[in-house]
Amino acid sequence: MKKNLQNFTIQKWITVLSILLFLVKITAYYITSSVSILSDALESIVNVIAGFIGLYSLYIAAKPKDENHPYGHGKAEFVSAAAEGSLVIAAGIIIIYETVQNILQNTQIKSLDRGIWLIASTAVLNYVAGAYCIRMGKKNGSLALESSGKHLQIDTYSTVGVLLSIALIYFTKIYWLDKAIAIVLSVWIMYNGYTILRKSLAGIMDEADMVLLNEFINELNKHKKVNWVDLHNLRVIKYGALLHIDCHLTLPWYMNIHEAHVEIDALSDLIKNKFGDTIELFVHTDGCLDFSCAICTKTDCSVRKHPFQQQLIWTLDNLVSNQKHSI
Repeated sequence: MKKNLQNFTIQKWITVLSILLFLVKITAYYITSSVSILSDALESIVNVIAGFIGLYSLYIAAKPKDENHPYGHGKAEFVSAAAEGSLVIAAGIIIIYETVQNILQNTQIKSLDRGIWLIASTAVLNYVAGAYCIRMGKKNGSLALESSGKHLQIDTYSTVGVLLSIALIYFTKIYWLDKAIAIVLSVWIMYNGYTILRKSLAGIMDEADMVLLNEFINELNKHKKVNWVDLHNLRVIKYGALLHIDCHLTLPWYMNIHEAHVEIDALSDLIKNKFGDTIELFVHTDGCLDFSCAICTKTDCSVRKHPFQQQLIWTLDNLVSNQKHSI
């Protein structure tokens, strides 16, 4: 809950910053009449709208669970990111349209020296704010905050491109470069919008996060307990900052309920130490069977029926299987 509130506060200030930077860029456009600067300003409109969408989604995501939302409201972040990605793509299309209009009207560029300083100031602020957003988004597991940070950094890179184009035009007097660079920037912006949209749809559809799963599996292999005979049927789903984990844990069949609970607590502590405390863990315990002896490393088992053969290394393929493992 504290992470959700922190995400909301950060997004609030990012939204305010986006509004201020948009006003600076619009001012630079009216001073210079540069379509490259206009493309940068139009992308900032998206950042402003996306900032409000992200702010609302983080407000929703920060709400506690209730009867209608037993897994919380974290999915709102994925919906927000989908909207933001769509808006970024729309901005790229608008930039192409405005560039064509500028070519047809043959608008002349002016006062580039003043425009350079205004645009440069927005690039610095955007990059610093974007880097902070991405860092905190990854730390708190917030896709909405991470998406906001990427928007700001995308804005920074496009702004740097605009600055270089303006400088080139200023010194060479080749004014058609302004239109060409605006077209290139629009294509790059649309591609970045697609990547944000693709990631958000993956979250909405509960697509497996392979990077997260592999980190999870590496941690399990490093700290496997001797009583954890086997682990299978692993599922990891993200609900915003919340990780929901299901798995089947095979334990020695003769353990009582209290002893099994101790092992589950150890598994829970291991996961929380690595991934934070915003985790829901549901473990189904299975008793070991005769074929489990071949992979069981427990040396003090008094009821072993078959000799140990080899230790099973947990991998992505065998952990997501819904079958107990054997040799």
